[in-house]
Amino acid sequence: MHRTIKFILIGLAAMSGLTVAPVIAGAQDMELRVGPGGVGIYDPNRDDDRYDRRRDRGCDPDDALDIARGEGLRRAQILRVTPRSIVIQGYTRRGPERMQFANRRGCPEITRR
Repeated sequence: MHRTIKFILIGLAAMSGLTVAPVIAGAQDMELRVGPGGVGIYDPNRDDDRYDRRRDRGCDPDDALDIARGEGLRRAQILRVTPRSIVIQGYTRRGPERMQFANRRGCPEITRR
């Protein structure tokens, strides 16, 4: 009889520990990291926000260059970057060619000459 009560109490303690553990683990939003600069607090949500703001700025010139190369421009190089557009110059079978991309997210193509 005494053993049965012990097993019941151990079972109840184990079940209550299982229900509390996920609540505690889900509430953690920060991490403690050790690196070359010492110990610091890392907030993973802050990096996501910073990345989203950076991507909203516009088209990255290297992305426009990759798109132009994918469209068949050989020896492609960035010719001009302005707040409104990015111009890429390269060569096709017909000769020199330029592609102009809008400087916004997704790098939409404006013209091809």
